[in-house]
Amino acid sequence: MTARIERPLSPHLQTYRWTLTMALSIAHRITGIALYFGTLLLAWWLIAAASGPGAYGHVQAFTSSFIGRLIVFGYTWALLHHLLSGIRHFCWDLGYGFKPAEREALSWGALLGGIALTVLLWIAAYAFGGGR
Repeated sequence: MTARIERPLSPHLQTYRWTLTMALSIAHRITGIALYFGTLLLAWWLIAAASGPGAYGHVQAFTSSFIGRLIVFGYTWALLHHLLSGIRHFCWDLGYGFKPAEREALSWGALLGGIALTVLLWIAAYAFGGGR
């Protein structure tokens, strides 16, 4: 009979205390995936614009609906959140922001900044773009 070798177990998520940095790391990956699907919507819009008024009208009808605006709003937030989280990661790549207070500030900045920029962008789009 062979002796069983005891291997060290990797810690599970239940072992760690959840932090904002952990949650935003996961959100960064999720928004990256969401950007793939949002880019398909963007490609649909561009192809429709090049195809003529009929095709463009279909895209406009979808993006003007409640669900369409919700999806575009979510895409906008995903894009801006992913951008700010990428800047946060870039700061870390440069060797800055590893102290607990700095990590927390960068995380809150990415989270709140993504939300604030999304809302400001949509307000500007409606104010200057004549949104309905």
